[in-house]
Amino acid sequence: MLAGAFVVIEVLVVTLFVLFVLLPLARRSADDLAGLMVLSAQTWAELPPLTRPAFEEELLASHALALRPASPGAGQDEWHPFYFYVLEEALVRRTGVDQHLISENANGSTWYWCNVPTGNGLLGVGLAKSRIDSQPFTALLIGLLGGLLFIVALAYGLARRITRPLARLEAASALIGQGATPMLLPETGPREVAALSQRFNAMALQVQDLLTARTTLLAGVSHDLRTPLARMRLALEIMKTDPAATLIARMERDIEHMNQLIANVLDLARGLEHEVPEPVELRDFLNEISADFSANGSEIAVDGPPGLAAIARQALRRAIGNLLQNAQRYAAPAPVDLVCRLDQTGWRIGILDRGPGIDPARLEAMFQPFHRGDPSRSPATGGSGLGLAIVRELARANGWTVTLSSRPGGGLQAWIAATILDSSSNGRTS
Repeated sequence: MLAGAFVVIEVLVVTLFVLFVLLPLARRSADDLAGLMVLSAQTWAELPPLTRPAFEEELLASHALALRPASPGAGQDEWHPFYFYVLEEALVRRTGVDQHLISENANGSTWYWCNVPTGNGLLGVGLAKSRIDSQPFTALLIGLLGGLLFIVALAYGLARRITRPLARLEAASALIGQGATPMLLPETGPREVAALSQRFNAMALQVQDLLTARTTLLAGVSHDLRTPLARMRLALEIMKTDPAATLIARMERDIEHMNQLIANVLDLARGLEHEVPEPVELRDFLNEISADFSANGSEIAVDGPPGLAAIARQALRRAIGNLLQNAQRYAAPAPVDLVCRLDQTGWRIGILDRGPGIDPARLEAMFQPFHRGDPSRSPATGGSGLGLAIVRELARANGWTVTLSSRPGGGLQAWIAATILDSSSNGRTS
C-alpha cells in the first residue's frame, strides 16, 4: 500500500516535470535548431557558387550540419527518437510544408535529413545524430526514471520495515489465541509500531499473569475442597454405625468452609467491578465497621479526624473487613487499631495489629491467591488464603493502593490509600 502510494506520487511528479519543464525545453531547442537549418539552406542558396564549398565546411565544422541536393526519399516517415519528432514540428512551422526526417549511415555516423525550400527550390539539410546526443532532455528523463526506481526501492524498504513488525505481531496474537505464551516483541521501528508492540507486550504479560493466577486458583481450590470432602466422606461412613452430634457439627463446619471458599473464588474470578464513589463521613463509616467486627472478640479502636471523602462504600467495607478478619485471626486477643488520615491530597485507612507479624520478604507474596501465613493451610488456623488477594483486586478496580508492612513495636500494618485525581474534586477522593 505504502509502496504503491510512493510510486503513484513519483509517476505524477515525473509526468508534471516532463510536461511543464522538459517538453518546453525540448521545443525551444528544436525550434532554434530548425531555424538554424532553414537559415543555413537559404544562405547557401544565395551565396555565389565559388563560396559555397567554404560555407559548407564551416557549417559542418561549427554546427555539424551538411548540405546536399534534395533527396526524393525525404517525404517518407520512419521511427526515430522523441526529440526528432519535436524537431519535425519545428521545421513544419519554419518551412510551412510537411517534414519527415530520414536517417542515413555514412562513415559510421548516423545523419538525419530533410528537404528545406529555398528561392531556388528544395535543398537537403542534414544533421549528425551526435549533435543532439548530449541534449539535456534524455539525460534528465533518465535521471527521473532512475529516481523513480530509487523511490520504489525506498518505498519497498519502508513498507518492509513497517510490515515485518506487524507480521510478528500477527503471529504472536495467533499464539495467544491458541493458548500459548509468545515471546515479547522487539519495541523498535516507527513510533506507532513501537507503541503498538509495547502495548502488546504489556497485554501479553497480563495474559501470562492471568494464566498463572488461574492455575494457582484452580490448584488452591482443588486442595482446599478435597480436604473437607474427605473428612465428610469419613464422617458419613462413621455415621452409618454411630451417628453423633459432633460429626454432624464438623460436617456443618466443613460445608460452611466450602461455601465460603466457593464464594471467595467467584468474587475473585469476576474481577470485582468498579463501584461509583459517593461522599461519606469517613470516621462514622469506620465506626460502623468497628461495631460489626468488635463482636468477634477483639477490641477495635477507631482513630482519626472527621471529614467527608468520596469512597466506593461497599468495596471499601469489604476490603477493610478482610483486613480486620486477618488481624483478629492472628493478633487476638490484642486490640486492633483502625485509623484514618484525611487531607487535601486524599485519604488513608490503616488496620494495625500487635500480632506475630510477617517476614518482610513474604509481605508481597501474601497478596497471591491461596498464600497463607500459616503453611499448614488448615481452616482451623487460617482462612481460605483469598482474603488479601480480594483486597488487592478491589484496590485495582477502584484505583486505590494497598500495602503491608511491619508495625513499629511489633505486629503488622495494612494501609489502603487513594489520592485526589484533580483539583476539581473539591477535597473529594475516589
